[in-house]
Amino acid sequence: MNSDFSILRRRFLQAGAALAGASFLPTGISRAAGIDERRLTVAPGRAPLLGKDKPESDVWTYDGVVPGPLLRVRQGQPVRILVENRLDEDTTVHWHGIRLPNDMDGVPGLTQPPIRPGETFTYEFTPPDAGTFWYHPHANSLEQLGRGLAGVLIVEETETVAVDRDLLWVLRDWRVTSEGQIASGFGNMMEAGMSGRVGNIATLNGAVPGDQPVRAGERVRLRLVNVSLARIMGLRFEGHDPLVVAIDGQPCEPHRPEDGRLLLGPAMRIDLMIDMTGVPGGRYRVTDDFYKGLEYELLVLAYSDEAPLRTTFPEPIALPLNPLPEPDLSAPDRHDLTLEGGMMSRMKGAGGMGRGMMQGMGGMMGMGQALWSINGTSMTGDGHADMPPLMSLARGKTHLITMRNLTAWWHPMHLHGFSFRVLTRNGAEAPYSQWADTVLMAPEDTVEVAFVADNPGDWMLHCHVTDHQMAGLMTVLRVADAGQEK
Repeated sequence: MNSDFSILRRRFLQAGAALAGASFLPTGISRAAGIDERRLTVAPGRAPLLGKDKPESDVWTYDGVVPGPLLRVRQGQPVRILVENRLDEDTTVHWHGIRLPNDMDGVPGLTQPPIRPGETFTYEFTPPDAGTFWYHPHANSLEQLGRGLAGVLIVEETETVAVDRDLLWVLRDWRVTSEGQIASGFGNMMEAGMSGRVGNIATLNGAVPGDQPVRAGERVRLRLVNVSLARIMGLRFEGHDPLVVAIDGQPCEPHRPEDGRLLLGPAMRIDLMIDMTGVPGGRYRVTDDFYKGLEYELLVLAYSDEAPLRTTFPEPIALPLNPLPEPDLSAPDRHDLTLEGGMMSRMKGAGGMGRGMMQGMGGMMGMGQALWSINGTSMTGDGHADMPPLMSLARGKTHLITMRNLTAWWHPMHLHGFSFRVLTRNGAEAPYSQWADTVLMAPEDTVEVAFVADNPGDWMLHCHVTDHQMAGLMTVLRVADAGQEK
């Protein structure tokens, strides 16, 4: 590790130690005066997903645009967002990654009643953490997200981050017909038991990707958000050396991606610092090579002919840390979660559910849509099911959860209401200090995460490959004071 990174690592770890023990909605953040009031309307719309000269696609939108409007709010300032539903079906809004009160989490039947057609619901919360977050429905999730309902919420730091530009790339794929319309077939059983509904076109900020104009000598903060139903992305930046500074909205120990490739699963966010070291007039490809044999060029970093903004760059910078309570790992409460199901899984030690998966599609059809399980139980749909929480977590204590993926498929596992520290993967300590709310698990991975259960309520834990979520790979964890677990 070079001297710049040694200094950066020491500063990051010192800042983390200073924040250890901070509480939910911390008093250490000065709150801005007044309430930031917003409004979102959920309604059908149209978008040129195939390009300007091609037929427009019928989509579902927030405020008539895809992705939904970018919401920029301030860390520590109360927010009030009124959502009006003009669809012909129920909806909700889940504020993905925000640590907020349970009744604002947007899960119908669990944390709130659904927003019926023609009705409104008002969400109110004070974001304690700065960073890159997003919002999406948690009702009929597969189709509503698949038809376009997704937007980004950025919580701005109280301190200015020294970059020349702050760019946002909302990445997603779509499955469209030759006429440019959203293809039907949501909830296909074969896809649900495998990798999910992967699309046949990709967009960036709702449009066909083109050139990204840049200037030599710039330092850019690039926020990447994957709002796809199922597509995992493996991004490479030709001729550049991006520095990862935040994961899922939470600042991390700055580091270079392994082998130069950024893995970005559905629902995940990564913030990068990129020093634009290319030559004026140069063109550099950004590619996605996650799926073998299906590699493609996402876009081109197109340098202007202007003279470089600077010829030498200052030392790397780290983002200011958020006030997350540091887990006490000396004697945590320990829990185990086992993911099972899907096609072609070897199912080590699997019970009856796993054996059913081995029988192929005939066996799965006999179980309806319950193709996946967590600890042998399946919650299908969006969380409406009237079933008890899988486990109760004592409020205020540190909990260490070991998640084992006994399937043949990748799963981005998302926990509502919390960010957790990623400790180990397959027995090896995490190579850098990292918080997340969605951890990407490869087939047969075992991951350990830990967090302080300081936010009471019933919270969803599920795979964010939305087909997997709807087909059983979802459960509820209850956080309650002692004696109130049931």
